[in-house]
Amino acid sequence: MLPRNVQIRKLATFTGVLLVAAAEALAQDRASRPVRRIVVSIPDRKLAVLEGDQVLHIFPTAVGAPRTPSPAGSYRIIERIPHPTWYGKRKVVAPGAGNPLGTRWLGLSIKGYGIHGTNAPSSVGHRASHGCIRMRNRDVEELFEMVQVGDEVDLVGERTEEVEQIFGDDETVSAGVVTAQ
Repeated sequence: MLPRNVQIRKLATFTGVLLVAAAEALAQDRASRPVRRIVVSIPDRKLAVLEGDQVLHIFPTAVGAPRTPSPAGSYRIIERIPHPTWYGKRKVVAPGAGNPLGTRWLGLSIKGYGIHGTNAPSSVGHRASHGCIRMRNRDVEELFEMVQVGDEVDLVGERTEEVEQIFGDDETVSAGVVTAQ
C-alpha cells in the first residue's frame, strides 16, 4: 500500500485530469451547437429563440409591471438552475408548486433578473412581474433545454424592424393577451 500523501497526490492528479477532460468535452459540445440568441419583445410580451436569423420558437411571456419594468438591454445567460429556490425579503420558498420561480431559472447578467417559470400561469401575456421574464412552466422547461450559459438575451423595449420581423406587425399584438404558438 502506498503512503497516504502519495495516495492523495495521485487522487488529486487523477481528479485534475478528469476535470480538464470534462471541460474540454463541454467546450466541444458548446462549439458544435450553433449560437442561439433570445429576443424578448417587452411590448409584445413574447420571447423568441433564434439560431442565426432563423426563429426556432416563440413563447408567450409576462414582463415587468408598470411599477417594476423589465430592463431593456443586451445581457447573457449566466446561470441555469432547475427547481430553483425563491428568496424573498422575509420568506424562502423551496422548489415546488408554490414557488414563484416555477420549475426553471435562467439568470441574466443583470443582477436579480432572469427568465423563469411561475406559480401564476394566468399572468403570462401581461405586464405582471417584478421585472423578470415569466413563462409557463412547460414553456420555460422547453426553453431551458434549448439554451446554455453564455447565450445572448436581448430585452427590447420598443418595436423595431427586427422585432417586427420576428413577431409580426403591431396589428397582430392584442391588447394584453398573447396566445400560445
